[in-house]
Amino acid sequence: MTATIEIRTAPHIRGPRTVERIMRQVVLSLAPICAFFVYQYGLSAAASLLAVTLACLGTERLFARTGSQSGDISDWSATITGILLALSLPPGFPLWMGAVAGFVAVALGKALFGGIGFNVFNPALVGRAFVQAAFPVSIAAYTPSFLPGRFTEFIPSSLAWPLMMPADNAAWLHAMHLDALAGATPLAKWKFDGVLAGAGELLTSLSGHMAVGPSPLLILVCGAYLALRRYLDWRIPAAILGSAGLTAWILFGFDAVRYPNPFFMLFSGGLILGAVYMATDMATSPVTPRGMWVYGALIGLLTVVIRYYSGLPEGVMYAILIGNAATPLIERITQPTPFGVGEARKARRAGTYPLHPSYISREEAGASAPKKRIFRNKPKRTP
Repeated sequence: MTATIEIRTAPHIRGPRTVERIMRQVVLSLAPICAFFVYQYGLSAAASLLAVTLACLGTERLFARTGSQSGDISDWSATITGILLALSLPPGFPLWMGAVAGFVAVALGKALFGGIGFNVFNPALVGRAFVQAAFPVSIAAYTPSFLPGRFTEFIPSSLAWPLMMPADNAAWLHAMHLDALAGATPLAKWKFDGVLAGAGELLTSLSGHMAVGPSPLLILVCGAYLALRRYLDWRIPAAILGSAGLTAWILFGFDAVRYPNPFFMLFSGGLILGAVYMATDMATSPVTPRGMWVYGALIGLLTVVIRYYSGLPEGVMYAILIGNAATPLIERITQPTPFGVGEARKARRAGTYPLHPSYISREEAGASAPKKRIFRNKPKRTP
C-alpha cells in the first residue's frame, strides 16, 4: 500500500472562517467610515490614516522578521489596528506623533505579549493611551469639520517636524473667522462650557464647524454588517450601550440640569466606535455569553462615570482597557455549568447518592437493616 497517514494535532476539522478572512471583512466594513472621515477633514485625515497604518504595518513586519511574534502583515490585524488608532486621534494630530502611536500600539500592545491572539489589551487603545500621556496638548487640539479648504491644504499642526512644537491652529481658525469653541468636541463643549449639541449633529456628524468624529449612525450600520455575518458578537455592543444609557438615564433622572440626557451620552464622543470595533476584539474580550454581558456592562458604566466625575471629557478608552484587564476574571466567574454537574452538586449537598441499579431498599434488606441506604457496590460520588 502506498497510502500515507498524516498525524496532526487538533483541531482536525477546520471551519471556512480563517483569521485572514475575518480581518479582511473588518477592514472592508471600516472602509466607508474612513471615507467619511476623509470627507470631513480632507488631506489631514487621509494623511493621518496612511501614516498611522504604515507605522503599524512596519512595526509588525519588523517584529515578524525577528521571530518574536507569530503574526505577519498578511493577516490584516495590524491594518485594523492602524485604522482604528487613526480614527481615534484628532485629524490635526502631528503625523510623526501618529507614527509613534502606531509603533507603540503594535510593539507594546501586541508583540510584547507574543503576537496576534496573545495580547491582553486592545493594541489601538494602548497606542492611544501612550500618546494621551506623552502628548496631552496635541491630542486635545481638535479642529472643526467640513472646512472649505480641507482638500487643498493640511491642518497646520499635522505637518509639524519630529520633536518640534506643532503650529498653533488658533490663528489659522481665526483667519477663517472661527473661534476656539468651534474646534471643541461635543463632549468638551458640554464638560467645560455647558453647551449641548443637537441630536442631528451627534447622529450624523454632518454639522459643519464642529469637531466630531465619524458618524455614529454609519458605524452602527457597518457594525450591523459584521454582526449579521457573524464576525462580531452583538452582545458586547448591546451591553455597553445599554449599560451606558441606563446609567445616564438614572443620573439624568436625579438632576436633569447637571447631567445631560442619555441620547447625548450614547452618541457623543467615541462610545459607538469603541463599543462596535474596539471592545469586540476577539483576543481581549470574554468568550462566554454571560461574560460578554458583564464585560459590556462594566465598560458602559465606567464610561459614564469617567465622563461625569473625572477631569477628562472622554472615558471610553480607559473603560475598555479596564474591561480588557478584567476579562480573565470575568471568564472565570461566568463559565457555563457542564450538563449534569448541577444535579450532582444537589445530591452531594443533600448527603445522598444518585440512583443506581445496585441500590437495595430497606424493605428488601429486612427490618433489622440500618436506616442508611445500602449499596452492593457503592458508587463513587460524582465530582
